[in-house]
Amino acid sequence: MGSSAKLFGIMSDGIAIDTFELINKNGMCLSVINYGATITSLKIPIGKNKSVDVVLGFDNLKAYLESFNLKSAPYLGATVGQYAGRINNGIFELNGKLFHLNKNNNNHSLHGGNLGFSNAVWAIKNRSHGENPSITLRFNCQNNYENYPGDLTVELTYTLSEENELVIEYNATSTEDTIVNLTHHSYFNLNGHHSDVSNQELYINSNQILEATNENIPTGNYLNLTNSTYDFSSFKECPTQIDTTFVLNKEQELAACLISPKNKLKMAVYTDQPAVHVYVGGNCEAIKGKENVLYHSLSGICFETQNFPDAPNHKHFPSAVLKKNESYKHKTIYKFEIL
Repeated sequence: MGSSAKLFGIMSDGIAIDTFELINKNGMCLSVINYGATITSLKIPIGKNKSVDVVLGFDNLKAYLESFNLKSAPYLGATVGQYAGRINNGIFELNGKLFHLNKNNNNHSLHGGNLGFSNAVWAIKNRSHGENPSITLRFNCQNNYENYPGDLTVELTYTLSEENELVIEYNATSTEDTIVNLTHHSYFNLNGHHSDVSNQELYINSNQILEATNENIPTGNYLNLTNSTYDFSSFKECPTQIDTTFVLNKEQELAACLISPKNKLKMAVYTDQPAVHVYVGGNCEAIKGKENVLYHSLSGICFETQNFPDAPNHKHFPSAVLKKNESYKHKTIYKFEIL
């Protein structure tokens, strides 16, 4: 029970990347590297001397670095920012001024651009041991990083609770008005990262999705889900392909649930954010993952709790503006239990 650290790899500029392990009293074990504040492993105890690693990842730093050179980077386990999701044409207006972001997805900016927070080396601010072990990482983002305004300071804390919760808390401040939308990008698989999610059951606490173009840019319209293929208000099998932003019902913080009938394991996702972007398929095709496992399009499912994609360009969407010297806060919990 507690935490430990060891070398994970060396960047080309000589910076050391470490892996940090947190273990709670139940044997739940989290591994995090300070490259991209990335979760590489999350092992959940499911029986006597038995656990399952429920997230996809790589065994070494080189594989993480090379994954961002792929045609479509998978962002395995990464922290995503400065803005999760797409910004239409890489342009937004703030205080009467147009900002032109770097474009890395067709003609759009995705997940922060070419050098988002997923590619950054984060500093370790704090680690706690004993009950509810945690680690806090910090990234200082300079003004005009990927053409976003303001010096942005982000702190991210991962905590393993004694109730088998992975708690993720973000806090950010800026020296200038800016836009912020952070999320976590683990691909979950309750049968283990070597398996597939097709026979797992999915629930999403939503009655609406954001309508999107064929390049996945929100049109500004909401689509009702009643009796549609996107209606997961009762448990259904995981879809084989989905890349959709669900508008969460505000009366409760439960965003989604995933159940493995095989392992009798349930993961419930709680958040204070207005949406969860659910993603299965595509980016993980034929990627060699940890333990020499060949990942495929059904290897995992993402629950990206966040604000709406392209919110700065839609006045009726929840505001993504972080005012100078104010604080951005975001909390998401992934809770695991045996059924």
